[in-house]
Amino acid sequence: MSLSWIKRKRDRPMTQIDKIIKLDQFLKWVGVAPTGGQAKLMILDGNVLVNGEIETRRGRKLVTGDRVTVGNETFTVNLDNP
Repeated sequence: MSLSWIKRKRDRPMTQIDKIIKLDQFLKWVGVAPTGGQAKLMILDGNVLVNGEIETRRGRKLVTGDRVTVGNETFTVNLDNP
């Protein structure tokens, strides 16, 4: 992958298809998991709910409005604001 492609992608406006985040990335983003490896283990161990159901796929794509629960904390995904 060329660096020029990365720069162009970063400079272009976000489209609807860009407004997704993978579950493991989201857990790192909100600070529940300090590393991707720890996020993976939390998910695989069945400790993460998405919209009220256990989710074991770390690549599960989340969109704005999805609810992610870990322990007694629930986070609502909001990808509309940078």
